[in-house]
Amino acid sequence: MAAAGGGSGAPVETPPATATAAAAEAGAVLQREPLYNWQATKGSLRERFAFLFSNELLSDVHFVVGKGGPRGGGGAASGASPGPGQQRIPAHRFVLAAGSAVFDAMFNGGMATTSAEIELPDVEPAAFLALLRFLYSDEVQIGPETVMTTLYTAKKYAVPALEAHCVDFLTKHLRADNAFMLLTQARLFDEPQLASLCLDTIDKSTIDAISAEGFTDIDIDTLCAVLERDTLSIRESRLFGAVVRWAEAECQRQQLPVTFGNKQKVLGRALSLIRFPLMTIEEFAAGPAQSGILSDREVVNLFLHFTVNPKPKVDYIDRPRCCLRGKECSINRFQQVESRWGYSGTSDRIRFTVNRRISIVGFGLYGSIHGPTDYQVNIQIIDYEKNQTLGQNDTGFSCDGTASTFRVMFKEPIEILPTVCYTACATLKGPDSHYGTKGLKKVIHESPTASKTCFVFYSSPGNNNGTSIEDGQIPEIIFYT
Repeated sequence: MAAAGGGSGAPVETPPATATAAAAEAGAVLQREPLYNWQATKGSLRERFAFLFSNELLSDVHFVVGKGGPRGGGGAASGASPGPGQQRIPAHRFVLAAGSAVFDAMFNGGMATTSAEIELPDVEPAAFLALLRFLYSDEVQIGPETVMTTLYTAKKYAVPALEAHCVDFLTKHLRADNAFMLLTQARLFDEPQLASLCLDTIDKSTIDAISAEGFTDIDIDTLCAVLERDTLSIRESRLFGAVVRWAEAECQRQQLPVTFGNKQKVLGRALSLIRFPLMTIEEFAAGPAQSGILSDREVVNLFLHFTVNPKPKVDYIDRPRCCLRGKECSINRFQQVESRWGYSGTSDRIRFTVNRRISIVGFGLYGSIHGPTDYQVNIQIIDYEKNQTLGQNDTGFSCDGTASTFRVMFKEPIEILPTVCYTACATLKGPDSHYGTKGLKKVIHESPTASKTCFVFYSSPGNNNGTSIEDGQIPEIIFYT
């Protein structure tokens, strides 16, 4: 009798011939008198309430949960059988009211319901059972398939402790390949802490995140929120390709032909958040210029921006995206400044290695000896062994005529690996400048929060004026540890 009264005994295999009779008997168990003295077998209040969870014993209300078709029988008041996709769940008003202000108002408020059966078509049965299990026993039972519907249900019935468990579960299972899906849900459910964690994950693993299927499923507001960030770690040309994929998916969602005009239409203001000036001219020519999403006028203006000085203004952000979290540092390899250093179209170069992984973001360069002047400059970092350009920028800088150095930055951070030989290269167009002398072969940067960073410099073939490490341009390397 104990197993029958509790409803929690091991299932008993029933012979086919008696299956119908057994089912009828099982249904009848719920209508029998309560098992006498069942309370004595439960050693705590929690055990007694947990025993009542999803149990007809002492129940005074039923919920018909889930969407379903027409129900059998004579309607809600008559205890009609649930329709397909629905589940009829017994509960106890007192327990629910004690755990939820919403249930308390439902049963005891000024407009309290007197119905013995309540339909909840907007709630999933599994999520509602997870909510009841928590209210009856403090037990949390959620999984990847039910966590979002359980979060919705916990919010609907104002059970913040269960909400917190759901958010904690999502946080622990947050990865680059589900970050966009969870970000959409976090924004929908107004969970700023989870949204912030999703954005941090997207920042750190942008390429993996935008390659996941969930990226093309996000809404336009979420897309814009991501494109506005300065902290994405991805080349702008690749980000543009992902945005085009999103636009194609959005056209299909809106049942629009996938044309250039419709892609531009569904993108709306998101298109203005693409930082086209951060691309190289080759990347722009191979991608956006041929995409049909930009107007002919915009394409021409951006080509002019890439190729002429002074650069015409364009309506796109040119601020670099950078996901660096460390502190900016710099080293200067020269001990003295002299003049004059001339430019004849050749480059100033210096080879170097470092002892630890860093990200170079720019150089400090000397300026004119003739007073305030503007320079045009191309800066590069080259993998010396592979003869491969890892990053470059065609830009300019203004100097004030002093012997100071002037910052010239790359569009994106360039990762530098330990023991690999690189070449720092700068090609300037402008008047004679200051230059450095008494160059050091080894420079060590010490940081209170990081290990020592040791640069070792070597002469580079093809250097301007045939110089060595002892004198030249490129006095400073600006980096993050």
